[in-house]
Amino acid sequence: MVARVLTIAGSDSGGGAGIEADLKTISALGGYGCTTITGLTAQNTLGVRAVHPVPADFVVLCLRAVLEDIGVDAIKLGMLTSEPIIRAVAANLPGDVPVVLDPVMVSTSGAALLPDGAVAALISALIPKAALITPNLPEAAKITGMPVETEAQRIAAGYRLLEMGAKAALVKGGHGNEAELTDLLITPGRVVAITLPRIESRNTHGTGCTMSSAIATSLAQGLELEAAVRRARDYLQAAIATAPGIGAGHGPVNHLVWQSGG
Repeated sequence: MVARVLTIAGSDSGGGAGIEADLKTISALGGYGCTTITGLTAQNTLGVRAVHPVPADFVVLCLRAVLEDIGVDAIKLGMLTSEPIIRAVAANLPGDVPVVLDPVMVSTSGAALLPDGAVAALISALIPKAALITPNLPEAAKITGMPVETEAQRIAAGYRLLEMGAKAALVKGGHGNEAELTDLLITPGRVVAITLPRIESRNTHGTGCTMSSAIATSLAQGLELEAAVRRARDYLQAAIATAPGIGAGHGPVNHLVWQSGG
């Protein structure tokens, strides 16, 4: 059976991030994508103009509809919009499939996508359910309250995320200033550094969504965690390198890069 991946996230009208990026990624990597949409965004490559949350009870209806009929092999959590949605989703997650939590707080263009008051709910209700949490550096700093300037500090923040209940943490280095980009996969007793050349590009919209949904797809297909992360990192690297250059701002990556032979 094809691997079934449920993405619980917001919709991006520009198509480069959120549910749209997730479905493209899941399909490109050979999975079957299902959705639970938590909010609508009016946005393009230049920024987010407005966010319209979906009522929490309707989010739960969508989630249960997928679970009761189609079933899932992995779940990816993205933009969850509000505290009521976070708590509703947490209360209805199945306990027998891996959950990849992308703690979306701010868009690539700088728009706030999660109110500060909802961060505490994310920490208490969702992090303990995560097989993997995938924060970028600003997100890791905000969640843990720790500095993330050096590799040692990033590792310490990753272990703090494990103390908060996550089974593993991927502290992503994309927001760093190093010549090479290093993502740190932290599990109990082990740190794996995944280093690739940094690609200077304006086309980085939706990279966090793409990375987390790629990992979830690989986990659904039975890959071990490190292999899933490495596959997702290679996929995203190729997708950035071959980005189509759409829009005047932060453009999307090329989600179909492996289908096009790029």
